[in-house]
Amino acid sequence: MSRILVIDDERSIRNTLREILEYEKYIVDDAAEGATALELAKNNKYDIILCDIKMPQMDGIEVLEKLLAFTDAPIVMISGHGTIETAVEAIKKGAYDYISKPLDLNRLLITIRNGLDKSSLVTETKILKRQVSKTYEMIGASPAINDVKNIIERVAPTDARVLITGNNGTGKELVARWLHEKSKRAANPFIEVNCAAIPSELIESQLFGHEKGSFTSAIKQRKGDFEQADGGTLFLDEIGDMSLSAQAKVLRALQEHKITRIGGEKEITVDVRVIAATNKNLKDEIANNTFREDLYHRLSVILIEVPSLNSRIEDIPLLADYFVSECCQQQGKPLMNFDTDAINELQKIEWTGNIRELRNVIERLTILCDNVITAEDVKKYAHPLKK
Repeated sequence: MSRILVIDDERSIRNTLREILEYEKYIVDDAAEGATALELAKNNKYDIILCDIKMPQMDGIEVLEKLLAFTDAPIVMISGHGTIETAVEAIKKGAYDYISKPLDLNRLLITIRNGLDKSSLVTETKILKRQVSKTYEMIGASPAINDVKNIIERVAPTDARVLITGNNGTGKELVARWLHEKSKRAANPFIEVNCAAIPSELIESQLFGHEKGSFTSAIKQRKGDFEQADGGTLFLDEIGDMSLSAQAKVLRALQEHKITRIGGEKEITVDVRVIAATNKNLKDEIANNTFREDLYHRLSVILIEVPSLNSRIEDIPLLADYFVSECCQQQGKPLMNFDTDAINELQKIEWTGNIRELRNVIERLTILCDNVITAEDVKKYAHPLKK
């Protein structure tokens, strides 16, 4: 049941609103002045707040500003002395809506329902963000992974370009997402491009877009990933597999902060933070003339090497517990546990596929084993094709 706070210095207004809203099955609290209202709002979660503007001691605009500092509840301003200027000021300050007295009951109830819908969406968004954050959680407490976390904390708030290196399955994408989530660009797009998965003849169209008719299959204009990531982060995964011609255009985009669509003439200014990743040794690629040295230096302002799982086996107990909990939840099974010998067995394995391989093994164990996963289970199911 939704909870509403009514703030008005007129007792008759408070009583009337309480009567109407309780009839509509809302829980209602009220306050005669700003200080009491702020105390109530700090100690209770309200789904919507109705606030008079003209009040003694602290007016409604001041109450609005103080409320917005700690609550996400939509705030509807009410006034019997309203003007267009007052309404505009309230909305600019962050009010959800503005209603003049005498109150139109239908308008009030519709505004409340719409405000409650917004409140529900805000709550759902927060839940989804927490779920996403959990999905990209970085598990581990080893010195190697703590070094990576420390670099992320220092680098993320800046716009410095980052080159992430490491073997397949170590979590390079995870590092890129952390850099974005902890940056000032977190509210803007995170666009990921797998350079190894896109044919060389299409990579430039993918990155820079194209104009209608610029090539045979260009039946309409398309914005490229640089444009789509404007204001946010562009993650170029497996950049060591990018064609030399695309590398040249990426270098220009990094230097000038401008791109041109294929078949177009207009230069488009873009504000993008570029993070790149590769499992290749780019210095070897430079020596083989398959990667531009000038692009390498542009991308590698900050270098982050993600450690292999074999170099941080002390993190395996934490990772195993995390993955088994995740897998059991996804499969709708009661939480399973590892015995000590099972964890020891996991730590003996040569993890050529790193974290990704460990995650797959844990999922297999949760499907095939009983409530307690033993060392024998690990030996039997971790690598079933090996003798």
